[in-house]
Amino acid sequence: MSHADAAARPRAGQSQADKLTRLGGSSIGLVAMLVIQFILGIIYNLYGTAPTSKKSIGLFSSPTIALHVILGILLFLAALAQLIRAIGARHRLSIWLSAIGFVSIIGAGFAGLGFAGSGAASASLGMSLAFALALVCYVAMIVALPPRAAARSAAHADAQRSSTT
Repeated sequence: MSHADAAARPRAGQSQADKLTRLGGSSIGLVAMLVIQFILGIIYNLYGTAPTSKKSIGLFSSPTIALHVILGILLFLAALAQLIRAIGARHRLSIWLSAIGFVSIIGAGFAGLGFAGSGAASASLGMSLAFALALVCYVAMIVALPPRAAARSAAHADAQRSSTT
């Protein structure tokens, strides 16, 4: 092994630690977005006009529901970016949790569209269950990912082991 190869290894390990740190940070961001989304949904539920089977609501019929829809679109994009980031980090648990969270956010969005069109209680339940599953996935990812210092020291130890062999 050349000196250049040995010198490149620690940087690759640190890069992996940085990728995992970014995954943790984006998971925190997704949790915050999901909580805000939940609050907007509850505000509309309490103070907005509920759709019925005979009268749907427009997705931009009030400022609260408009913010809820816009944040839902941003959540979709953030969850997609999180999944891509997890695949890039090659952290198997994060990939699974990101994929499940992403699919849950898509499911919540479709349930929300169904609720806006019909007011069905089952669509509202679907929205809340999909939200809860996505929230659990991103919180679990925060807990499962190594803290920044531990990730860096583990990567450094791996680099040391590989350079001695």
